[in-house]
Amino acid sequence: MPESMPTGIARRRIPSTGKSLPVIGLGTYRAFDVPIRDSELVPLETAVRSLVSRGGSLIDSSPMYGRAEAATGAVVARTGLQENLFLATKVWATGRAAGIAQMEDSMRRMGTSRMDLFQVHNLLDWRTHMATLMNWKESGRVRHIGITHYHRGAYPDVEKALTSEKWDFLQVNYSLEEAEAEERLLPLAAELGVAVIANRPFAQGALFSKVRDMTLPCWAVEYGCNSWAQVFLKWILSHQSVTCVIPASRTREHTEDNLNAGVGTLPDTSARARILSWFRSL
Repeated sequence: MPESMPTGIARRRIPSTGKSLPVIGLGTYRAFDVPIRDSELVPLETAVRSLVSRGGSLIDSSPMYGRAEAATGAVVARTGLQENLFLATKVWATGRAAGIAQMEDSMRRMGTSRMDLFQVHNLLDWRTHMATLMNWKESGRVRHIGITHYHRGAYPDVEKALTSEKWDFLQVNYSLEEAEAEERLLPLAAELGVAVIANRPFAQGALFSKVRDMTLPCWAVEYGCNSWAQVFLKWILSHQSVTCVIPASRTREHTEDNLNAGVGTLPDTSARARILSWFRSL
């Protein structure tokens, strides 16, 4: 079972280091792709302050996400919370020189001299970037390295990359709508000692569309859920191979709602199977 902080936010171990990470993080896809001005940054500041106040730390971005890296860096600077955060981003380029240039730009935009996690976005030229990332890790410029994808069609390639090199993290899509990662990738990550970040936890809103106008089922109360977001996130976290899930949010209210999924009881193996069956029947 995950350990708990005084704030109630659960944490899970990063296998390669033994350190732990809060189980709810903050994604920036679309949510942080905003102009760098006060009116747009203030709501993001409140979201980040809520994340930290509840014991959360991971903020995940990418150069693929428009202005998200720059907005993240601006918010971190304005809040002064960098020491409380676990910053993660990605490299999404072809070729060694282009990759290094992009990674340098990401570090500058996010305002850090040491990235907590650098990931190869969607496996793009991952063998080339792996060599750079290993060098940066050895020199202390990055603490952890990983690979990401968002589509089940790439899972065979993800498996190959996982078994070919030593990674600290795998980031992959996993939700009630897109549960295929639990068939092979999640067990493989556990076997190899790779931490897992679940992206697309709401399947780009598809989960909410299925339950629109529905009231929460009575069994949701058993797990302390008072919103659909918490039901969806707790189901993801009930798979013990998942280290952290990163719902995107640009407001304090949504961030707080998501963070509440990181406390209390999780469905056991039989319950999570029933929940998946229920969802597929909708």
